[in-house]
Amino acid sequence: MLGLNSSNKCPQIPEGFILLRSELVSVGKINRLLSRCNQDTHQPKKFELALKNSDFYLTLLQKTSQNLVGFVRVTSDKGLNANLWDLVAEPGDKQEKYMSIVVFKAIEIIRRELPGCSISVAAPLISLKSLQANGFLLDPNGIKIMGFRL
Repeated sequence: MLGLNSSNKCPQIPEGFILLRSELVSVGKINRLLSRCNQDTHQPKKFELALKNSDFYLTLLQKTSQNLVGFVRVTSDKGLNANLWDLVAEPGDKQEKYMSIVVFKAIEIIRRELPGCSISVAAPLISLKSLQANGFLLDPNGIKIMGFRL
């Protein structure tokens, strides 16, 4: 869950990269990135439906190669809660930076378009540092999250 005192500055998107909002990227590319990060992949048809029914999703791509290096999907009840799903970034020395970019931008959009929503995230352990840097608290007040596998 996002803490109240997160006032981070936007991480700089590296030269040669582009951040896209809800623009179609193949489910195969997203699943390959999830797999490279040892995360659960999704059945393509179910995942396409999940993307379609999400409020938005962000993809961080290398411009020239169109390689996917970062992804997050956001859902909301449009009143109280916004949730980040499938948060992932290309493994390697830039992973934390890529993850910070998609997390920061997702939070920025949620705060602008879904004000008042608390923000939760289901994410792998590798993302904890980036999430905490963006103001998230690990299981605040003992709150645990439940998820639905696609």
